[in-house]
Amino acid sequence: MTDIKELLLSRIRDVADYPEPGVMFKDITPLLADPAAFTALTDALAGIAERTGATKVVGLEARGFILAAPVAVRAGLGFIPVRKAGKLPGATLSQAYDLEYGSAEIEVHAEDLCGDDRVLVIDDVLATGGTAEASLQLIRRAGAEVAGLAVLMELGFLGGRARLEPALAGAPLEALLTV
Repeated sequence: MTDIKELLLSRIRDVADYPEPGVMFKDITPLLADPAAFTALTDALAGIAERTGATKVVGLEARGFILAAPVAVRAGLGFIPVRKAGKLPGATLSQAYDLEYGSAEIEVHAEDLCGDDRVLVIDDVLATGGTAEASLQLIRRAGAEVAGLAVLMELGFLGGRARLEPALAGAPLEALLTV
């Protein structure tokens, strides 16, 4: 696991003062551009999907889509996008949540999840945990079981893990990298 962590870290670029002064943005595009690193990431996340017994993989808009879709293919599972409100046609379930600078809302197609599903949520970064928490609530409202949450990188100093513990209700949270 040390080798994969080193590989992934070596392909994540820090961008100072983006999107605003004082923020150190973690840019994963160099990782995505490197087929060896992207494959290693996909394999690691697919392993988590298999270990958790997931039957479906949810990707959170937008970078979570990039990671979750190939994981679903690799693990032989269905992929479900969780989108910002107003982006999905047809009947949806929505979940509002608070951000540090306002509020937001996410949606999923109402028919995409059912009581037989065990869902692994995948995203690129766990920061404060607001979007992830809302997705866990949304999955349960759809009648599905949360198999776990997996992220490429956890920004430990922002406290997202502590916020998510009640919402995870015992399901695992796995971060391949913690900074």
